[in-house]
Amino acid sequence: MIHLDTSFLVDLLRETARGRRGAASSLLDRLGDDELALSVFVLCELLAGAELSSHPQRERRNVERLCSGLKVDFPDERFAPAYGRLLAWQSRREGRIATMDLLIATSAVVAGASLVTRNAKDFARVPDLEAVSY
Repeated sequence: MIHLDTSFLVDLLRETARGRRGAASSLLDRLGDDELALSVFVLCELLAGAELSSHPQRERRNVERLCSGLKVDFPDERFAPAYGRLLAWQSRREGRIATMDLLIATSAVVAGASLVTRNAKDFARVPDLEAVSY
């Protein structure tokens, strides 16, 4: 399973809006038959971005259309212990990542998924997470 980060999905939205294929679309083609999912936290970021745009209704529809064929992972009983472990691990080291990114990373770790992101440098700091750049 592969989780898609907000940066990747935003890039797909921009490529679609421009009518030009780019790095995100090319990677999507290469992913083939892998099951694609996103964390509910990614969906929250996408919808917040839509609300902040100058055309919220249109952008919400674009987000809904993009995510309609994807599985959305919600936290379950495994999430809180995993998040606590990863936050404690990060707290003992320098270079912590943002809270929302750690929530997204924890979702991928719990699902046993790699994470496709433009921000692989930060996500590479999370143990047990394979961050895939494009």
